[in-house]
Amino acid sequence: MEEDSTGYSPSLWKELTDLGWAGLMFPEEYGGAGYGFVELCVLMEECGRALLPSPFHSTVLTFGLPILLGGSDAQKQHYLPAIASGSMLGTLALTEPSASFEPSGVSVRAEARNGGYVINGTKLFVLNAHTADELLVAVRTSDDGGPEHGISLLLVPCNASGVEITALSTIASDRQYEVSFTNVEVGADALVGSLNQAWPILKQTIDRAAVAKCSEMVGIAQVAFDMSVDYAKNRVQFGWPIGTFQAIKHKCADMVIDVDGSRFITFRAAWLLNEGLEAAKEVAMAKAWTSDACRRVCAQAHQIHGGIGFTKEYDLQLYFRRAKNGEVFYGDADLHREVVAQEIGL
Repeated sequence: MEEDSTGYSPSLWKELTDLGWAGLMFPEEYGGAGYGFVELCVLMEECGRALLPSPFHSTVLTFGLPILLGGSDAQKQHYLPAIASGSMLGTLALTEPSASFEPSGVSVRAEARNGGYVINGTKLFVLNAHTADELLVAVRTSDDGGPEHGISLLLVPCNASGVEITALSTIASDRQYEVSFTNVEVGADALVGSLNQAWPILKQTIDRAAVAKCSEMVGIAQVAFDMSVDYAKNRVQFGWPIGTFQAIKHKCADMVIDVDGSRFITFRAAWLLNEGLEAAKEVAMAKAWTSDACRRVCAQAHQIHGGIGFTKEYDLQLYFRRAKNGEVFYGDADLHREVVAQEIGL
């Protein structure tokens, strides 16, 4: 799938949507299963274990969720059943050359014109833009007030005139794209939520997407740990399994502490979000801890495996590269430590 032009199997995607995964957390009235965010995070952990290549994260979490949170009833009726059934793919175009997930990072302009909007600018790191039917684009429609004011969300067909999509090279070989907009015109009905008031929708989306990414990293770390313990039990050196040596045993102990700690802190944040409780600190804590912990686990796994762990024929490198990808998505550990510090009054 890393070498495939699509990056995932459409037939497998159909199987997953037939199981109801894409509509897992959408209400039943929109063709979903009516489950909550915690259940989705359980699924995301398993996706991390399998390194599932699919448009699930981009379509369900970054495209469908903001429509569920802030879309009109007509938009929900149109998009959510299509997402749940697998007949539509979408993605969020948020980040720009600043790579910021803060409101100040949104500078792509959309000007009101002829009863609609005209978009100009460039977005980066847009997941699965090459297969998406529509983009949900964060744009700046006003400069009045602070950076959180003046941000709007617009739906843009990927085949609209003036949209150009260019592939980016990434360490995880996932499908991220630069999307440029040159005088792209959309109608007034493309607006999701209220004009100039989209940041609260985006913030809720980013928080949930970040915790879902943490769940995925928990699955990645679990497999890296399991592979390492199994290898330590079976790799013999100096007449003994290497797992009998204290240096290896303590590495494995550190790894399981990181894995279980990540799972606990991630699902704590997921539960708070699911219950509609204040979770800014807990979300930031989960992303800060899990980003570093997953990287540590994968790095220790490479140390335990030695040279074989760095070969392309061995699966460990696949997990390490995706752990690095997850570490920086939705902000790295340093950014989220700043959020935690602010939340505790520093």
